[in-house]
Amino acid sequence: MTWTTADIGDLTGRRVLLTGVTGGLGHHTALELARHGADLVVTARDAAKAERTVADVRREVPGASIETVSLDLADLADVHRAAKDVLARFDRVDVMVDNAGIMIPPYRTTADGFELQMGTNHLGHFAWAAQLWPLLRSSEARVVTVSSLAHAQARDLDLRVLTPEGSPRPYRRWRAYAESKLANLSFALELDRRVKAAGLGVVSVAAHPGIASTNLTRTGLGMGRSALLTNAVHQVSRLASQSAEAGSWPLLMAATDPALAGGEYVGPLGPGQTRGRPGVVGSTRLARDPELAQRLWAASERATGVPFDVAGK
Repeated sequence: MTWTTADIGDLTGRRVLLTGVTGGLGHHTALELARHGADLVVTARDAAKAERTVADVRREVPGASIETVSLDLADLADVHRAAKDVLARFDRVDVMVDNAGIMIPPYRTTADGFELQMGTNHLGHFAWAAQLWPLLRSSEARVVTVSSLAHAQARDLDLRVLTPEGSPRPYRRWRAYAESKLANLSFALELDRRVKAAGLGVVSVAAHPGIASTNLTRTGLGMGRSALLTNAVHQVSRLASQSAEAGSWPLLMAATDPALAGGEYVGPLGPGQTRGRPGVVGSTRLARDPELAQRLWAASERATGVPFDVAGK
């Protein structure tokens, strides 16, 4: 049976915490959740863009419950501040969707000196989830981590990028992006293993949008590149993509389908997982490797300075 947004059901009274709402996927995910009655808490680095998203949602869904939290995932001190803000303001989070990210920029580092894609896409969200864990655990929340088809392009996961020295390999933007998305998926599956081993009620699910038309290529390529080249690449990618709205469907299914018990990876069921209606899809051997996931987890704790003891009190 094909999943559609009509299957989401009534989300009245359910609080959803969503990162990265100023882009296409986050915007459409927030909008659809609001249509079904969810209480939204959305994060963004740019306050002005966040307010525009809030205004857009409220235009489409008058009376929508939506609050904002400022969050820069590329700055671990700011992640800590934002997590404290969430813990102080809210007593429950039913669903957390970790969607924010950056794609194929020229070489840059985070405020803490890590390569920007791994530092933002994986480390920022790892620290975010770790510091919110007491709330997520007590809420028996569903945690949705957004990965990418690009995870399958990663031939390895160089954990040296998670050290102060960094990796000695030459920087290749597509390889770095693929490895950051592999890290996202590996984390989601490892979180599921640890939750189940601890007998907890949290559900960890991963999702990817296929090839969707968003601003990620424009944002990443736009760093240090000419506007002409950036726009040309962005327009070509749009021609090969499904809409951002369709790209949000796997995220929405992962966030709301009660049949998903944890450990699933949701993506489009069309050719090559690039487009189409969402369902449970496959992933690579590396993504499913528990030994690699354990080493990634430990390296992420060291890099962020945040312990993440799933079973602990």
